[in-house]
Amino acid sequence: MLHLTAGRVSSLLARRATAALTTSSARMASHGHGVSETADMSQPMYWDRLDIPMPDRPYKDVLTGEDKSLKEKEKGPWNALTKEEKIALYRLTFCQTYAEMKRPTNEWKTIFGGIFIFLGFTGLVIWWQRVYVFPKRPRTFDEEWQAKQLKRMLDMRVNPVHGFSAKWDYEKGQWK
Repeated sequence: MLHLTAGRVSSLLARRATAALTTSSARMASHGHGVSETADMSQPMYWDRLDIPMPDRPYKDVLTGEDKSLKEKEKGPWNALTKEEKIALYRLTFCQTYAEMKRPTNEWKTIFGGIFIFLGFTGLVIWWQRVYVFPKRPRTFDEEWQAKQLKRMLDMRVNPVHGFSAKWDYEKGQWK
């Protein structure tokens, strides 16, 4: 009995695997273009980061004739190099300086602009709801109505021991 169950399970798994392969290949073929390239993360890469001062490889791998002659000149005394040649040698190894990496961006303007647009749109929605969606204020919110209600409660002597009417002086007609 155990062999029969194991055989059924294995055949079921084999059928599912075959079905998955056929559907995935059909899906890949239906796109009409190739699969995107992936980066080989095992190869040394270049990046400009403040926390890692020395990248795995130099910025320029392929050197021109002028760059090769500059590299040969680099092996000699550095006093013989001009300032422009030193900068060109630096640019062969690095793309940006620390000052260029730390330079502030204007991204904050975009963020604040988005926030203000969102707040303005929200204000328009609230105004529209106030005008067209919400009902009118009930008459019980009017000061006239509240004054009449107060007089009515005092005339009825509502909660005369510890509550509302206990704080009213009925002989003088004013609050205690």
